Amino acid sequence: ARYIAPKGSVCVDGVSLTIAAVLADSFEVALIPTTVAITQLGKRQAGWMCNIECDMIAKTVVRFLEIRQADPGAFR
Repeated sequence: ARYIAPKGSVCVDGVSLTIAAVLADSFEVALIPTTVAITQLGKRQAGWMCNIECDMIAKTVVRFLEIRQADPGAFR
């Protein structure tokens, strides 16, 4: 859940979704009826294997903070 942020975005099996909640070891999204109808997500059950792609902005921010923590003068 390193790159998962509330109200951020995540792509699940090619479908871009807004993150509704972040839990200790999982996250929740809210699926609207149209998304359920036109994607395969409505046919999935809890625990299924899927492809997850995280938001590039979240990845960039985490990397920036890691570099800054390792070298506080890196971005002066």
